[in-house]
Amino acid sequence: MPALPGVGYGEEIARLQRRLEELRGEESPTVAWKTVQAARAQGRPQTLEYLSHLAPDFIELHGDRLAGDDPAIVGGVGSVAGKAMVFLGHQKGRDLKERQQRNFGMARPEGYRKAQRLALLAERHSLPVVCLIDTPGAFPGVEAERGGQAGAIARTLQVFAGLQSPTVAFVIGEGGSGGALALGLCDRVFMLETAIYSVISPEACAALVWRDASEAPRAAEALHLTAPDLLTLGVIDGIISEPRRGVAGQARVMSRRLKRTLSSSLEELGAVPPEVRRRLRRQRYLNLGVFAG
Repeated sequence: MPALPGVGYGEEIARLQRRLEELRGEESPTVAWKTVQAARAQGRPQTLEYLSHLAPDFIELHGDRLAGDDPAIVGGVGSVAGKAMVFLGHQKGRDLKERQQRNFGMARPEGYRKAQRLALLAERHSLPVVCLIDTPGAFPGVEAERGGQAGAIARTLQVFAGLQSPTVAFVIGEGGSGGALALGLCDRVFMLETAIYSVISPEACAALVWRDASEAPRAAEALHLTAPDLLTLGVIDGIISEPRRGVAGQARVMSRRLKRTLSSSLEELGAVPPEVRRRLRRQRYLNLGVFAG
């Protein structure tokens, strides 16, 4: 009997059953799609967890000095091995209440303006800037667009491109779209072994290319968003290995690995004059990409 008078669902049910059979016959998920799922896992350590081990004296600073504070991006000052530096990072939140408060790590214009403010604060005091990237992307809501979302991201990129301070970024989970790139224009960029970094999410890519978001695993493979792919392409500078069982519950262990990479990178960058470092950073990003006629 139909659910509504005159409405039958037999054809739709048959179509769904055929699709289910197709899915059962498909190959197991690709390495890229498994990495996407790992990068999004709720148990991964987030920025504040890393900072509690990496820089226990971290002091969070709030606000963009214009409209307010955005908890999707946290930032402040802390020290590693006695050296002060400015930290910036996305914070998705743990439980549903915190995730809603932090907008699932999707920043609004206020968040990017806060990042600009703290980056320029670091430059004034000759401090390095360290970024921890973990976001699905910038918040796409109407109010964010009205508030100048695209301009805020562009201005953040401009600020990072011109900084005389050394800058290091770590993609600790999901590096999605311009929301991630805004904090990723750095002298050195590293990724955790099961992190991802992409100009667009696999679901959005699949919806655009194949008009079917369920083709996300196929899109993930085509996007070359895994750490080994991006290292080969020259987008990142290195991969930080993870424990065999993954990073969940391993914030302390992973913080030690981040610290080693951070210390060696800052030592290397500190030996380069600021003007030269800025020129090399600019050249690095101008050289990205392969063009075929």
